Amino acid sequence: MQSEESKNQAEEGFGLCGYILIGLSYIIVIFTFPFSLLFCIKIVKEYERAVILRLGRILSGGAKGPGLFFILPCIDQIVTTDLRTITFDVPPQEILTKDSLSITVDAVCYFRIFDPVVSVTNVENAQVSTRLLAATTLRNILGTRTLQEILQDKEIIAQNMQETLDSITDSWGIKVERVEVKDVRLPAQMQRAMATEAESSREARAKVIAAEGEQKASIALKQAADTINQSPVALQLRYLQTLTNISAEKNSTIIFPIPIEMLNSFSKKSA
Repeated sequence: MQSEESKNQAEEGFGLCGYILIGLSYIIVIFTFPFSLLFCIKIVKEYERAVILRLGRILSGGAKGPGLFFILPCIDQIVTTDLRTITFDVPPQEILTKDSLSITVDAVCYFRIFDPVVSVTNVENAQVSTRLLAATTLRNILGTRTLQEILQDKEIIAQNMQETLDSITDSWGIKVERVEVKDVRLPAQMQRAMATEAESSREARAKVIAAEGEQKASIALKQAADTINQSPVALQLRYLQTLTNISAEKNSTIIFPIPIEMLNSFSKKSA
């Protein structure tokens, strides 16, 4: 589309008055030589391109540069664009998520101008327009997601945002290279509520684990009791082992071992 417009402009030309002004400009340059070179010779850097508007129309051949080029005074206007990647921070945005929670999110965006002519003719200020569009797109995309999705799917959100921005800014001559979600800030009340919820969840899991441990221990004790009950000698050996463990410790405990048979005799008499 842009090339067709340029061809149409080239075919139309500048008109009679335009060619007269161009001729007068050449005459001024010749009569004021070499002082006119100070105004006619321009230089752009390696990473810059110059779009020349002669009598309000873009010259054929597109943007000029890098290096040195010649312009006509009074009738040529130069618009210089930077082709390097530009980075800017998206201001923190107050966003209402899909689950009705208020959060503050900021991001960083990387973009560059790939077509200087289109960026000059199709949009008034390409950089400012891209910044405003990035802030609006961030609010629109995050407004359709829940808080959990925002915290877990930052990379997917950044990719969707980059694709959306790139599809819109392509007609401005701008390529959005990358978008990153920097930080998601929650209100202090929400942080306390989430911390309380996480603590309660940990306590519930700890109680479940403790209950499972008690259940396994009771099953093991029952099996041990059944095994000892089948052999009276095993109970006596367990009794002696317990006495050995107690006597090995450095304490002031006095132990009087009582034979198991004596306890059995007492229990029989009481019965």
